[in-house]
Amino acid sequence: MTSLVYDLHSHTTASDGVLTPDELIKRARHRGVNVLAVTDHDTTSGLSDAQKSATSHGITLVHGIELSVTWQKNHVHIVGLNINASSDRLKTRLAAVQEIRQERAQEMAQRLEKVGINNALAGAREFSLNNNITRTHFARYIVSIGKARTMSEVFKRYLVPGKPGYVSVDWIPMDEAVELIQSVGGCAVVAHPARYKMTNTKMKKLLAVFADVGGAGIEVINSGSTREVIENNISLANQFGLAASIGSDFHSPDNKFVDLGRFPPLPDNVTPIWEGWDEM
Repeated sequence: MTSLVYDLHSHTTASDGVLTPDELIKRARHRGVNVLAVTDHDTTSGLSDAQKSATSHGITLVHGIELSVTWQKNHVHIVGLNINASSDRLKTRLAAVQEIRQERAQEMAQRLEKVGINNALAGAREFSLNNNITRTHFARYIVSIGKARTMSEVFKRYLVPGKPGYVSVDWIPMDEAVELIQSVGGCAVVAHPARYKMTNTKMKKLLAVFADVGGAGIEVINSGSTREVIENNISLANQFGLAASIGSDFHSPDNKFVDLGRFPPLPDNVTPIWEGWDEM
């Protein structure tokens, strides 16, 4: 029996990835990943094409999403795995989130224009095949017009809190996000916990709330996770009774450090998020 290689966090052109769903599935197969979750930001529009390709290429597709969530004025991401993407309730809630994204994009463009970056909204849309505009699309545009050398530089100069192009909005509340994921058959996972620049004390408060409202897991390992980060995430998972997930958070083949399946396996001292799933 072929061993299962899981990658439970990836993105397509339906949000801010650069590969189409079919291209992503083909890359997963090439990389030796045979259980892949497509988890686009606040949309499930890429799942249908991904499923067709996955069936064709012998990949088990986990239908997922990455929800934008607000908790105590902090922007965090909650991944939903094994969701029913055809749920009318989910579609309605996501439509409302997309309206927020459009309003934010307009405000971001106005703020960027004040610091000399013109036509930012139209430029971002050129990089967004699904018009699901994220900060990443703005970053790609800004690099393309020579206002910054790298995506990382764009975020540091323009698109993070305190910088001219950053716009803070209220996303889905934590408890609502978890309940929504559960209501469509999924399990909720805190994505990349080390990236939120929270103190360990604050992260523990977040996870206590998350677990209390029914959250299921935490991403213990992402591509590029250091040993220190992994060990801390393991400790957090066990402290709060959360299962461990694993995922690259893949967006583009241009980033050689973040690729499908490019991470160590889960250690034995955590409970995998897929334990108890139907046999794949």
